[in-house]
Amino acid sequence: MKLPDSYLSRMKDLLQDDLDDYLQSFEQDRVLSLRVNTNKISVEEFCRTVPFHLTPVPWSSSGFYYDEADRVSVHPYWHAGLCYLQEASAMIPAEILPVGENDLVLDACCAPGGKSLGLACRMHDKGLLVSNDISASRQNATLKNVQRFGVSNTLVTASDLNDMARLYPGTFDRILLDVPCSGEGMFRRDPSLIRSWLEKGPSDYAVIQKEIAKNALGMLKDGGMMVYSTCTFSPEEDEEVILYLKQLCPELEIIRPDISYEGFMPGILPGTENCIRLYPHRLRGEGHFACLMKKNGTSGPSPSPAVHPARIRCAQFDEFLKMIRISFDPSRFMLNKDRILYLPEIPFDSSGLRVVRSGLLMGTVKGDRFEPSQHLAHFLSADTFAQSICLEPDDPNTEKYLRGETIRVDSPYDGWVLICTGAYPLGFGKIKNGTVKNRIEPGSRKL
Repeated sequence: MKLPDSYLSRMKDLLQDDLDDYLQSFEQDRVLSLRVNTNKISVEEFCRTVPFHLTPVPWSSSGFYYDEADRVSVHPYWHAGLCYLQEASAMIPAEILPVGENDLVLDACCAPGGKSLGLACRMHDKGLLVSNDISASRQNATLKNVQRFGVSNTLVTASDLNDMARLYPGTFDRILLDVPCSGEGMFRRDPSLIRSWLEKGPSDYAVIQKEIAKNALGMLKDGGMMVYSTCTFSPEEDEEVILYLKQLCPELEIIRPDISYEGFMPGILPGTENCIRLYPHRLRGEGHFACLMKKNGTSGPSPSPAVHPARIRCAQFDEFLKMIRISFDPSRFMLNKDRILYLPEIPFDSSGLRVVRSGLLMGTVKGDRFEPSQHLAHFLSADTFAQSICLEPDDPNTEKYLRGETIRVDSPYDGWVLICTGAYPLGFGKIKNGTVKNRIEPGSRKL
């Protein structure tokens, strides 16, 4: 791989005697890693259940390396939402941001949603997670990942942070800010980024990053915490942005995260020593930078959650709810055109947001008929739906179902069934006399 001379000169200044080791890392095979969906399965159970060859990622409580031969993304457990494929170093930002079950959290530049999934698991599907990215098209990927993980406490939005900062000052308890960057830390994984770096380098991105970070800081509550992260090594995009935020907000404190690892390197500018630098020659992962900050001060009490009156009049929906062994708050159901949503508790006026998905999509109403959604299927499990059919991962019917085909099973059920692999959901079907008509969403089928 040919690295630009200007880049090599910058890295020589940065790494000094470590430069040769860094360059040798480009000759190594890339490592593959995943994060477990602990909202669906415990880490211990995942390790006992899956047939993958797993090695823990040292800095992640739910991260594991796996072998390429495992072919994780084609296994039924992946389709059931038990894990997300995520580069190991990219797990750091969500791992070091302290989030609680009742927090109001913003993932400001989230697409395709991997870090949001990490936060959602640690929030245990409670509180509110706003997963935002300015690109509505990129949020399609976020929506698919949120859906497959069965997350219900999320607003998936496609808003401009300039507008959000104006509308929601001092609103969020926690903010994760993984900003667009020059991608130096990903050169080994994706050499095509080198061309982009030559066309638009660190100084161009630094201007954008400071504007984004300024907006995010304005939306953080006093006493709130924020993680700023990039997948680049440039001090202009990393430490200098942190120091810029310190100038804007002198009470901003750079916190040393609780997580430590011998391969982590500190920030390189005075006052940024508590930042974390990850280099591919010092650990099993790509390049990353992360900084945890606290905005010292005292905020007033959070506003009370908005209450949404029940507006659903559909007999089939009422009957379908009786099959679910989960209690829902009727006041949080809302009919949006033909879609029934189960809204999260939103403690502010969200009308200023460009919302892609609000909470859990229960399904659609077509005349007097109710059709449950793929999102709802992934929210459930064999234990929480009255009519569930559990297939083994190697059962031929599992493969046929994932491909959208009709299957035949030995079952006394009639009507809606939840098709699972083990106890974990793949999607719905409609059964009659042992024949299951497939209702898996086309975008969730196995190609």
